[in-house]
Amino acid sequence: MSERDTRPEGNTVLPAPAPIRIEPPEAVDTPLTPDEEFPGEVEMTLVDHLEELRRRILRGLLAVVIGAGGCLLLVKPLVRLLEVPAKGIHFLQLAPGEFLFVSIKVAGYTGLILALPYVLYEGLAFVLPGLTRREQRLVAPAVGGSAVLFMAGLAFAWWALVPAALNFLVSYGADVVEPLWSIERYLDFVLLLMVATALAFQLPVLQMLLAALGVVKAQTMLGAWRFVVVASALAGAVLTPSTDPVTMLLLSGAITALYLVGVGLARVVQRA
Repeated sequence: MSERDTRPEGNTVLPAPAPIRIEPPEAVDTPLTPDEEFPGEVEMTLVDHLEELRRRILRGLLAVVIGAGGCLLLVKPLVRLLEVPAKGIHFLQLAPGEFLFVSIKVAGYTGLILALPYVLYEGLAFVLPGLTRREQRLVAPAVGGSAVLFMAGLAFAWWALVPAALNFLVSYGADVVEPLWSIERYLDFVLLLMVATALAFQLPVLQMLLAALGVVKAQTMLGAWRFVVVASALAGAVLTPSTDPVTMLLLSGAITALYLVGVGLARVVQRA
């Protein structure tokens, strides 16, 4: 005999209830410990910090001195290279020992440029342990971009600003005076213009860091473009030793373009 069906007649079979899903609890962002927030931090006293800073400054200065000493051995080819933009100009030594002091100055500038990567390394080695993880992630692009922009500023001054300024200054009084220039004043003019342009090219890196730290937003930077145009014109007038309009326009235009590039970098950093 088959098993008797105990279900009452006429009743429908209810479907089985759906399984109850229990969502896992949302992950809670736990605050980072000091070791996680500052991964490279080392406990040191104030005296130890000052001693480390002194050692790193001395190493950087030693690197500059070694670079300048090496460039002093090759200073004559460097001076000839710097004379290339002044085509057809005769240079004079107007005082005893003038070329000697000029050689030391040229070697010093060149040695500083050559030793700059090592100087940056020493500075970063001192600063990095005190930075957070987020700040450390910004260091590499900031330093790399700064070095590239510094070299780009030197190249822009060499290929555009210096020839434009010299052409204007030479042609302005060519029918009245014969150009005989002091080698010291000429090299001061060229070196100052190149270094000032290289420093002005650091503007996008500064904007990126300000946006990353939340000091100024990209929208605010873009809204102030009118003031930037005026400020770039003033900077072009101050940074160019020749004060000729061609060089001033070239430099002010470059600063304005760099500012717009910095706005783009700031926007990228804000979205990251």
